[in-house]
Parts: sequence; structure tokens; C-alpha cells
Amino acid sequence: MTHPDLQNSDLHLRPLYPRDVDVLGSWRDAGVAIPDLTSEFPNHSNRRLVHHPLAVMWQRMTAVALPSRPKWSGFVATLNDNLCGVIEVSPFNRTRSTWQVDRIVVNPASLPADTKGPLDSVGSQLLRHCFDKVWEARMWLAEVDIEQKSALALYRQNGFQPLAQVTYWEISPDALMEQAKQGADLPNLMAVNNADAQLLYQLDTAAMPPLVRQVFDQQVQDFKVEPVKGMTRTARHWMQREKRIQSYVFEPQRKAAIGRFDLTACRGKHRYHSAELTVHPAYTWLYPELLSHMAGILQGYPAMPLRVTSRDYQPEREEFLMQIQATPVERTLMLSRSVWHKVREAKPAALEGLQLPEVLAGLQPAGKPIPGRLSWQNDWDETLLKRSPSPKSFKRTEKSDTFEPPHRQKPDNLSGQSG
Repeated sequence: MTHPDLQNSDLHLRPLYPRDVDVLGSWRDAGVAIPDLTSEFPNHSNRRLVHHPLAVMWQRMTAVALPSRPKWSGFVATLNDNLCGVIEVSPFNRTRSTWQVDRIVVNPASLPADTKGPLDSVGSQLLRHCFDKVWEARMWLAEVDIEQKSALALYRQNGFQPLAQVTYWEISPDALMEQAKQGADLPNLMAVNNADAQLLYQLDTAAMPPLVRQVFDQQVQDFKVEPVKGMTRTARHWMQREKRIQSYVFEPQRKAAIGRFDLTACRGKHRYHSAELTVHPAYTWLYPELLSHMAGILQGYPAMPLRVTSRDYQPEREEFLMQIQATPVERTLMLSRSVWHKVREAKPAALEGLQLPEVLAGLQPAGKPIPGRLSWQNDWDETLLKRSPSPKSFKRTEKSDTFEPPHRQKPDNLSGQSG
């Protein structure tokens, strides 16, 4: 519930502008954020890249090539012309039917001193504002750490329901070296490109339960990369000294993809490598093979742990990560919410005033029916008489007991008897 002080005050909500990034950057020590403040602030880690000459060039090229593409997705809450809260959202799929909440940040210093629950009071209004303004979204996603009780309460209060549990496993460099020594037997390992979007879509569909598939609502185009976006992503990885490697295992007999991995190998000042594994439920033996292949690739990079993202709807992956002594470093809960409440029903106020006699009177005919000149019943009876055979239409011959049919009547003979 919103605090009465905030209801009566001048709390305004507006879109997020680029000039707000500098103000939000000063909240790192004073703001209450979801996710935790220890993680990188939204768009704060990329601020040093904005002033890079190559980054400026890529931004101008993107603005020319995609002029209608939104650059900022989010809303801010202002109290007396001072920023007190921000929410950052982004589309989850290409059709923009599912959106996700990336970050909610509230600054208690900008609110009245007697405000109880600043995250709850301002965050609820920001969420409700997103539900009303982002008309494309039919489903909303959010991922919250299970230790953040206030964040879970905020999302549950605004209609979010648990969808899946996400665990971030960390594999030590020593364990990666042991896995690399085992070797990988993957003869049909192929690189990912746009031509394989249909295969990857079928693999992703088979690897998740129907409820998650319905919420994600991903299509074949979600597994394709636009040329401009691919060039921008390549330039960003080059500036951050990262390399992204994507491959999948092809089954030639079934003409299908049975497993894939998405590995981001890092150099320089990074804490860990990151990867995502997707395996068909019928080919769980691919987990050690794919991990051994990724471990072999990481041997040419600095010795850092590998962080693997795993969701709980594939228990075989969880069991394999526990067998190789991986450490769970973070557990989050994925939440979802439907916004079908946007379809407003017709107000029954117009029907409440009607009484039963008035309704019945409206169903009665206005006057007596007027008979026409033609009687359809008589015409139908005459047609049946013409088609029915006459008793004299068959005559008995003297030579045999058989009946012979009458001769064809002329069209102008209307008596019904043979001539």
C-alpha cells in the first residue's frame, strides 16, 4: 500500500532520460536497489565506454540505421523535482510481448523522513506505471535474490508469481583443468549462425516446461541476430576484452539440435567467465562432453572460475554440477505476472437500470404479420403431386407379368395421364 504522505504529495512519474544517468550514479551508497547494490548499477558499467570514440561512432550508426529503436526503457519518480526512484525495463523477446524488470532503485534521502517502506511505496507506483504505459507487454518477468525478502514482498504484492528457481554455479579453475584433461567427443559440433535459428528454437522449446515456454513466448526470430546489433555486440566485446563462443551439437539422423552452449571468455579485469548450457532432455549425457569442450577453450584464457547459469526445470544439469563439485554462489527466483487486466470489461451500469417487463416488451413484435400474395404451402403441395407417380402410370401387359414404364410425357401435357 502507498503511504498517505506520498499520495498527497507531488509524486510524478515520467520516462527515463539520458541526463538522469549522472544523478542515478550518485545513489550507489544511499539507494535501495533490486538487485543488490553490490552488483553493477544500470548503465553505470558502460559509462566509460560511452565516451570512447568507437562507442560514439557505433551509437551514431545505430541511430541512423534504426531511428525508431528506443534508446532508453524505464521510468523515474520525482518528488518536488527531485529524483526519488527509477525502474529499468526491457523487452524479453523480439515480438515484445514479454518484458522484464531489470532494476528498481529508490533513494530514501529524497523522500519525507516519516515515509515507511520507501521501496514498497515508490516501487509499487513504478511497477503499476509500467503495467499501464507499456501497452505491448502481456507478460512481465523479474528475477530476485531469495535473500531479499523486501523485494520478494514487493513483487508478490503487485501480482508476481514464482516461475522457476535460478542457481548460479561457479566452477573453480582446478576443476576446469580436470575437465579439460578428459577431452570431449563431439563430432557434430557446429558454430551458431542465423541459418540455425529454427534448430535452436526447437531445442529451446523441448528443454523447458510448457508454462515457462508460454511466458517466454520466444519465436524463431529471437534466435537470429540483426547485422547492426551483431556488429555493435562485437565491438563491445572487443572493447571489454571478451570473446563470445556459441556452438551446438547436431544430430544428423533426426536433423535436430540436441545441445548447445553460450560461452563468454574474458581477459583483463574480470572476475569470472560465464556460460549457459541447454541440452535436450533425452540427451543428458552431453553435459560432461560440453563442459569438457568449454574447459578446453578456457585453457587459453586467464585462470578464472566459470559461472554457469542453471534453472531448476532440468534436474540432470543440477546433479552433474554437484558431481563435479561446483559451488552455488547465488540463488534467485524468477517471477512472472500477466497483465490481462488491461482488457476492460463493459460496465454493467447500463444494464442495471433495465427491468424485466421492459426487456420482455422489447422482444415482442411491433405489429401483426401481413400475409403475402403467395402461399408457399400450396405451391409445395402441388410440386409433390406432380413428382408422385399416378396409379395408371404403369399398365400390365398380356404377354408377361412385368410392368413396362410409360412413355415420356410431353412438357405441355399437364394432366398427369399418358396419351
